[in-house]
Amino acid sequence: MRRIIVSLSLLFAFSIAAAAATPSVRMWRLDCGAVQVNNLDVFSDVFAYTGKSKRLTASCYLIQHGDVYMLWDTGFPETLLNSPFKSSEAMSATLTRTIKDQLAQIKVAPESISIIGISHYHADHTGQASDFPQAKLLLGKGDVDVLRSKPGDYRAKPLDHWLTGGGALEEVSGDKDVFGDDSVIMLDLPGHTPGHHGLLVRLAKTGPVLLSGDVAHFRENLENNGIPIFNDDRAKSLASLDRFKKISQNLKAVTIIQHEPEDISKLPKFPEPAD
Repeated sequence: MRRIIVSLSLLFAFSIAAAAATPSVRMWRLDCGAVQVNNLDVFSDVFAYTGKSKRLTASCYLIQHGDVYMLWDTGFPETLLNSPFKSSEAMSATLTRTIKDQLAQIKVAPESISIIGISHYHADHTGQASDFPQAKLLLGKGDVDVLRSKPGDYRAKPLDHWLTGGGALEEVSGDKDVFGDDSVIMLDLPGHTPGHHGLLVRLAKTGPVLLSGDVAHFRENLENNGIPIFNDDRAKSLASLDRFKKISQNLKAVTIIQHEPEDISKLPKFPEPAD
């Protein structure tokens, strides 16, 4: 019995030490633009939104893991700063603040960003990546393969620094435990693009936070398994929606659709972090 008690005591002490050694994690929601969708039906391959329109947001996230800073997605490019919405286009975008401007507000130097995780290669998620050339890029292997197969493709331009060997690039296959302690996990959710990923962030007070990437673009899309006409693979998109919703349910996660304006209020208002 004494041996069992001693073993349990050692196990308990080890657990306390391990918890103490795990770096704290904080997260900020960044404003990375907005999209006026004048033809919402492009987000449904079964004509669910004919004649409808919707204003979407573009959100990015700064994650602090101990003394390491990571960006999740980098929004629209700075060339869209203060651009007016155009009613003549199916989708029209603008940017009101750059990521660097927001980082300055919380006194984080751009050079402090060590990692950029990109959910997928679309321009509203890669636009400001080149402002952080020192960072290691994490991008789904399926997306890297597409971009490398099409030299000069406009979608590759924001990531050329890494695709051509100028910066550190990790091609992510499957899930990726970014820091090796289960606190930040890139989730394999293909279908929107071949290498598409979402992100799970575990915070001490807030609990698990689940970021969608573009597995869904707005709440109704998620609830009704809506598939945009421009998705890469319908079957994989449906499977990823199912996985995303089951993870959200099982973890009771704070679930954020990155393009859904109603989800912004789930995290503290910038510049306050979630922890």
